[in-house]
Amino acid sequence: MPQSRPLAISMGDPAGIGPEIIAKAWAARVAHDLPPFVAIGDIRAIERVWSGPVVGIADPAETATVFAGALPVLSVEDAGEIMPGNPDVEGARCALHALELAVGLAKTGAARALVTGPVSKAKLYAIGFTHPGQTEFVAERFGVAGENAVMMLAGPSLRVVPITTHVPLGDVASLLSVDLIVAKGRATARGLTRNFGIAAPRLAFAGFNPHAGEQGALGREEIDIIAPAIELLRAEGIDATGPFAADTLFHPRARATYDAALCCYHDQALVPLKTIHFDEGVNITLGLPIVRTSPDHGTAFAIAGKDLAEPGAMIAAIAMAGQASDRRAAQSAESR
Repeated sequence: MPQSRPLAISMGDPAGIGPEIIAKAWAARVAHDLPPFVAIGDIRAIERVWSGPVVGIADPAETATVFAGALPVLSVEDAGEIMPGNPDVEGARCALHALELAVGLAKTGAARALVTGPVSKAKLYAIGFTHPGQTEFVAERFGVAGENAVMMLAGPSLRVVPITTHVPLGDVASLLSVDLIVAKGRATARGLTRNFGIAAPRLAFAGFNPHAGEQGALGREEIDIIAPAIELLRAEGIDATGPFAADTLFHPRARATYDAALCCYHDQALVPLKTIHFDEGVNITLGLPIVRTSPDHGTAFAIAGKDLAEPGAMIAAIAMAGQASDRRAAQSAESR
């Protein structure tokens, strides 16, 4: 049964499109059958870009009584002078505090899932943020090791996992290891079961080199690292296949053969996902004790405040968070 607790949505950078797409998602709540949610951040960031009904609340429990008639907002400290399209360090501090509060609500159970709006990493780094991204920040807050927190990008017909994430391409080869690939494979398989209800997940692994190394002629990462990791996963009972040449892995017939594709580096995974599902891609973090999703796009400062932002990915992230949290609750009830 659907849960009564709301989703907690951190607005992200108040100068970006996060406030606008959250408001547009609320406006589309009935059409998309979205579960109740509360936005967390500076309420003025929404009022700057949207003329619809919005109401400040003091407790997430109030969401149920106001959600049908207005977008509920749980305010954090003043973000300074909010100018859509013009990010600054005050906005970054507001985004970080909103994220901290949203994580805390999910951790205490006041919110049943966490959705994070897009942030500016550059501005966050300027105020001392030391994590590669929000995924790693959330994982740390829940005491989950980095290799066990998996960033999955999901759309209607494709799910991908970058084994390495926000690192320079020149560093990828040195970061790949059998242990890392096995850890990501395990977390992905378990996450597909817990969040998507797939009883026997099928994992496909992309090679690192062109043509998956051509049997060592174009590199040995497939032979020395990826293939041994796949064999270990298969020995554990996980349906893992590959390594496959990445340029053959994403056409429709190939996508029908697996539930998630694990890729060696960021763009190898995100280019096909964003090509196929640009307006509906969702970033979901696997391996956490709670459900966390995010729209798979950035702050889009260039269009912020111009009523041009498409809310499709935020709507998909909210819907996926609600469905995954309901599925987890049902699995927990069955196990008792």
